[in-house]
Amino acid sequence: MDMPHRLSAPRIAPLEPDAWEPALRQALLGNRPAEMGAEEAPVFNIFKTLANHPKLAQAFGAWGGQVLFRSSLDARTREMAILRVGWRARATYEWHHHVAIGRDHAGMSAADFDKCKAGPAPGSDAPDDVLLRAVDELMDDHCISDATWQQLATRFSQQQLIDLVFAVGQYNMVSMALNSFGVQLEDDYKVGSAG
Repeated sequence: MDMPHRLSAPRIAPLEPDAWEPALRQALLGNRPAEMGAEEAPVFNIFKTLANHPKLAQAFGAWGGQVLFRSSLDARTREMAILRVGWRARATYEWHHHVAIGRDHAGMSAADFDKCKAGPAPGSDAPDDVLLRAVDELMDDHCISDATWQQLATRFSQQQLIDLVFAVGQYNMVSMALNSFGVQLEDDYKVGSAG
C-alpha cells in the first residue's frame, strides 16, 4: 500500500453495532447495497465511527446513499471522480474502499486506477482527462472553469453535472472526516486492492 494512513490509531473510537439504537442500525445497515457488502458482512469502520453521533450518522447515511447509489452518473464516471478526490486528499480509507467498488461494481481496470492517481494529462480533451481536470479544479479553486464546464456539458446532462459537483464535494468532506478522525482501514481492504 503506497498511501499510508495519516493517523495510526483512531481519534474517535469506533462504536460496535450492538451498541447502536435500532433507528441508526436501520438507517445505516438496512437494505445494504451490494457495494457495501452482504447483510452479514462486517460493518465498515466509517459507520462505526459516525455512530458516535447518531443524528448526524442517520442524515449522512441518507445523503451518502443519494450521492453514491442514486447518482445520474454512470458508475465508472462516479468512481473515477471519487477516486481522484480520495487520492488527492491522501485518504487511504476512501481510496481502498472505492478501488473495490470501482473494480467490483464499475468495471474499472488497473489502468483506470493509475489514471486516477496521475490525474489529467495537460491539454488533453480526452473524456477521462476532462473529468479529472474538473475534479482537480473543484478541489483547487472550488469552481469548474468555463473551458472545462463547456467540455463536460457536451457529455453530461445538467443533472449529471450537478451530481458530479456534489460527488466531489461529498467525498472531499468524507476524506476530511476519515483523515481527521483516524478511521482505520479494515484488514479485508489492505490486501488485493490497487494502490
